[in-house]
Amino acid sequence: MTETARVHAYGNGDSSGPGQLGRGVRLPRTERRAQLLAAAQQVFAANGYHAAAMDDIAEQAGVSKPVLYQHFPGKLDLYIALLESHVDNLVGRVQEALSSTTDNKQRVHNAVGAFFEFVNGDAGAFRMVFESDLRGEPSVQQAVDRATSASVDAITETITADAGLDEDRARLLAVGLVGLSQVSARFWLAHHSSMSREEAVALTSTLAWRGIGAGFPLQQHP
Repeated sequence: MTETARVHAYGNGDSSGPGQLGRGVRLPRTERRAQLLAAAQQVFAANGYHAAAMDDIAEQAGVSKPVLYQHFPGKLDLYIALLESHVDNLVGRVQEALSSTTDNKQRVHNAVGAFFEFVNGDAGAFRMVFESDLRGEPSVQQAVDRATSASVDAITETITADAGLDEDRARLLAVGLVGLSQVSARFWLAHHSSMSREEAVALTSTLAWRGIGAGFPLQQHP
């Protein structure tokens, strides 16, 4: 299980999650780190960054403050580590969506779906990535920017290879697809009571495909 997966497992009520292992229980470093990140996610989601305290995070994780500080020197370090894990999760979803098939229409559908799944999976995670209140902090902004830039890079590579476009034109289309997917997914989350995620993904991906697929068909390579 990856660190990101452990964070989500703990955050979704895993029986060995934050606050349930108790003080004095020794864990491998990677598992302890994932446990602390999951506890931090709960505290940041409940209180926001500025009101969250390291005392609260240590208590949520069931560890002493010295243990918490052994892994993360300060609150900002902990926040950035958590943010980076969420960005890795999103980018991994997009990359998997693109590599899961060679059918470009399905690729567009899967890529759009990756953003909807991320937004729907953990409201606290997507708000940290897309609505962070620490964007004025350079290290936070860098992580937030990577969520978009790495997704754009992955889609650009696919479009360049399959649509016969140069990198600049492929990147512009990739930026459009990522922007459409992000904004649509966030709008759907706020107003999705009358529409399933599957229908929202289908509508959004159809719009994207009619622009990309119809205008830039798959090139046959020798």
